[in-house]
Amino acid sequence: MSKSNQRNLIAATVALLSSTGASALELNAGDYKFTVNGNINVHYVYSDCDSSSPVVIGGGLACTGGGGTAKSASAVTNGLLPAALSFGVITQQNGLDIEGHFGFYPGISTNDGGSPNLTDGSGNVGLGTTGLDVRQVYLTVGNKDIGTFTAGRNFGLFGFDAIINDMTIPGVGAAGAAASGAPANTTLGSIGLGYVYTDTLAQMNYTTPNFAGATLTVGIYDPLNALGGAAGRKTQPGFHGKLAYKADVAGTKVYLSSAFITQQQRDDGGNDDYRSYGVDLGGKVNIADLELGGWYYYGKGLGTTALFLLGSDGDGGRRGSNGYLAQATYKIDAVKLGVNYGVSRLSGADGENATGLVRSNTKITGGVYYSLTKNLMLLSEVTSVTAKAHGGGKNEALNFNVGTFLSF
Repeated sequence: MSKSNQRNLIAATVALLSSTGASALELNAGDYKFTVNGNINVHYVYSDCDSSSPVVIGGGLACTGGGGTAKSASAVTNGLLPAALSFGVITQQNGLDIEGHFGFYPGISTNDGGSPNLTDGSGNVGLGTTGLDVRQVYLTVGNKDIGTFTAGRNFGLFGFDAIINDMTIPGVGAAGAAASGAPANTTLGSIGLGYVYTDTLAQMNYTTPNFAGATLTVGIYDPLNALGGAAGRKTQPGFHGKLAYKADVAGTKVYLSSAFITQQQRDDGGNDDYRSYGVDLGGKVNIADLELGGWYYYGKGLGTTALFLLGSDGDGGRRGSNGYLAQATYKIDAVKLGVNYGVSRLSGADGENATGLVRSNTKITGGVYYSLTKNLMLLSEVTSVTAKAHGGGKNEALNFNVGTFLSF
């Protein structure tokens, strides 16, 4: 993946603050309730990049140095989440629960968010400002008897549960753009290193009522062009869905889910036509202060790291991909200790010479998360990342971060 594509991808990384639950502000006006919540997070990130014998790996996520480029990198930046400010409006009319949500996500890093930003493409320069990312604009209509309809721009279904349960959500995980000279508003967490980024999609979904802890969601979404690939006119929407199950068995909380995504890719005037699909499955269990979780995905034409990135050979040949994230956390009073390990693999298409293509991105993160108050967290993480190519080369990098996360 090129540096510019990495920056664009990382800048689009998830801000997964839900609009449900307790809000910092709730105002009642007639039949309406207005809510506000969000977060601010700041981290110092130090990265030690591979400079011994770095190789160029298309889609590799381990940072590299050498060749006149500094081996180490420092950044003061957001982590996996940008800052967030989420607004909601809730009402009940004719027996229907109706909600609207708007999510605004500013970062703290200078980037090319538009005037008066003065970045020239070379990175963090003076007189720059940060941009504002509007990721969520959606409504929901329904009730417990008929289910819920969702319409608008919101996070997708495939890959969502893996990232929302990633322990690095308030932290950094893999450094991503924080290890380069071109900052973005987010780091990688475990994106591309155990799961594919769920993304925010224009969509229309239906979720069934709860049946003994189980719910099913199905829907359509505005089809995406393949990153760096097929960009033809789409003749049909993309489709996605998710089956989820929650239970509490003798004090042990269990959550399981499986999601799918599929879309036809078309290349007007070219030969890069193919159908992409992906499935994931996983879950978590909470036993007192111990939480264990794991998520797995598989796809064809799905790509790696982002939806439909590097999903084909450019001539209609689909590349296969799979990966998993395994995680364990344990709470001791106000301290949570955690470790997760993830790998994302990408295979070449039939007959493709994939020597310079990434074969796997792997990482392990260890973290300490201390709740100083119910809303203010102090945290530190260490992450090791390894990228391997089909041709046998590999790059290894290490990053450390310390920071704070305020939710409200």
